[in-house]
Order: sequence, then structure tokens, then C-alpha cells
Amino acid sequence: MSYQIGLDAINLQAGPRIAHTEYCSNERLKQHVTGMAEDTRERERAFYDAWDIDFIWHTDDGPEPWESRGRTTDMGHSEFLEGGTDWRDASPSPFVSVDDVLTFDAVAEYGYTPMERLVPYYEGLYQAARRDFPEQVFTGGYYRTLVSGAIAIFGWDMLLQGAAHKSRFARVLDSIFLQAAHHCRAWAQTSIEVFMCHDDMVWSQGAFMHPDYYRAEVFPRYQALWRILHDAGKKVAFTSDGDWSEFVDDIVAAGADCLCFEPMTLLDPIVSAYGRTHCLIGSKVDARTLTFGSPGDIKAEIEATISLARKCPGFIFAVGNHIPSNVPIANALSYMDLLRERWARN
Repeated sequence: MSYQIGLDAINLQAGPRIAHTEYCSNERLKQHVTGMAEDTRERERAFYDAWDIDFIWHTDDGPEPWESRGRTTDMGHSEFLEGGTDWRDASPSPFVSVDDVLTFDAVAEYGYTPMERLVPYYEGLYQAARRDFPEQVFTGGYYRTLVSGAIAIFGWDMLLQGAAHKSRFARVLDSIFLQAAHHCRAWAQTSIEVFMCHDDMVWSQGAFMHPDYYRAEVFPRYQALWRILHDAGKKVAFTSDGDWSEFVDDIVAAGADCLCFEPMTLLDPIVSAYGRTHCLIGSKVDARTLTFGSPGDIKAEIEATISLARKCPGFIFAVGNHIPSNVPIANALSYMDLLRERWARN
């Protein structure tokens, strides 16, 4: 069963094939694969089943978004989806000075959703997902963990200016951490098996703050969050966009059970160091190759990944930086056919 393959991968038990997940916003691909035009829960399940998806990456930040309770910064959204349907103009930031950033307190600004409301909300969400997607492992999780929380609050410009004041900005990060900890405690009381901790802490070229600052202020807070979940018997997966190759050891030391990354983060050294001890989610297959490459290019990246993945009892194959709407259907189908040809463990 697909669900069992996904769960076995998380628990480092090699199944009959390498486990599989995808992050896909390609509407035409989903329509082609399922024969269903409307974007519904039923079509999503049909797509997951047709593509042998074993694991669903999921986070939820609760029923009361920060935007409804206090100040955040809308940086807008660039054109990515076909027809520019995702374009959104930026709005003026409510944070106009560095002092606005450095005096900010996320707990005072947003408050806490009461636990007696938050836990049933998360449990209900998870149980609905288990009913709707019985063949997939469905994660709990939180998106605006720490750095991503600061991005959502301040936007990039004010975040970078605030982070230059290290000790004062650490107090701001601590207030965001307290928000994340509240949600981790709620998720810990649910039936989830895996918690997805998302935090885009780096850029595509790596760290944007000094590495020592991450090690002093960011990673210890991750460790504290993940201890809450481990104490409740949950596995913790960590995701960040960009290249966090220099921090893989730190993330493992903080307690992550599973590492989820884009192709920019180097796969070979991760497999060498942690392929037997941690679940790994990703691959060398790049969305740019799916978009602009040939079947031969796609096959080469699959082959380069498979040779490493077979060394890992807990490997979940994915196009780590997404299958967006501009990937040609023919290339996506070729990718899936080629992957199926090679993912058997024997």
C-alpha cells in the first residue's frame, strides 16, 4: 500500500520501491492524468493515487491567521502561474522604521488561539485528510516557524535591517518562536505521525545572516520546538527552500528526523552522512530541467538520484523545487514513466 510505503520511509524501513511525493501546481497535468477538469478534493486524491504519491507535504498555521489579528507585510506576488493569475501588487508595509521592527512582540500583537479551540481544529483537519487521502501519509505542520514568520511580518527589507541589530532582533525572534511553540504543543496533542516544520531560513545562495547567528539564535529554538513534538512521539521533518548545505549538520543536531530540500542543497554529502539514519525528501531532478530539458536530461537527473536513493532506507523521491504550471505535460509524463522504471529497490 502507498500509505505503508510512505510510513516505512519515514521510519527508515526500506519498502519494495523508493517512496514518492510531489508538490504540483500544474493544473493541466492534473486534468490530463485524472480526466477531471475541476480542482476538487476528489481530483487531488485521484492524482495522488495515479502518480503513486505516498506522502503529502502539509502545514497549517491555525484558524486565526496573523493578518486577521495584527500587522503583517504583504510583499505581493510575482507572476508564476499561467496567465499571471497569481500576480498581486505589494501593499505598503506597516513597519516604517527599524525601531518598529525591534520593538515588535508577536505574542502581544497576535495573541494565542486558545488551546481548547486549536487542538480540535488540527485534529479535525488531520482526520478529514486521512479519510480523503487514505493512501498517503499526511503531515501536520507549521509554516511561519521563525525566519519565515519574520518574513511574513516585516517583509524582506525591514527584516534585513532589523537583523543587523543582533541582540535586539533575537528578542523579536523569541516572540515569533513562542507563537510557533504554541502551535507545536497543539499539533503534539493530535493523531499525526509526522510534523512538517517549514522555515525558509536561507536564500538560493545560502545564508543571508552570519552563520554564527543561526547557530546562536535560530537552531536552538528549532531544537526546543522539536523537543515538544518528540516528547509526544511525533517524527519531525524540516523544510527550507534555498541552499542550506552548510547547515545540514546543525539541523540534524537540533533533532530533525527527516530532511526535505530543493536541488540547490547538495544531495551527495547528505546521503553520505545521514542516508542510513534520516529520512531524506528530494532529488537531483530540477524543475528547470522538467521545463526546458529533454527526456534524456530528465533521465540523467533521475539516474543520478536513484544511485544514491537506493543506499537510503528512508528516501522519498520528489522534484524538490516543485512541478509548476509551465512544465510541459509531455515532460512531466516522461519524468513519471522514467521514475517508475527505476524506483524498485531490487
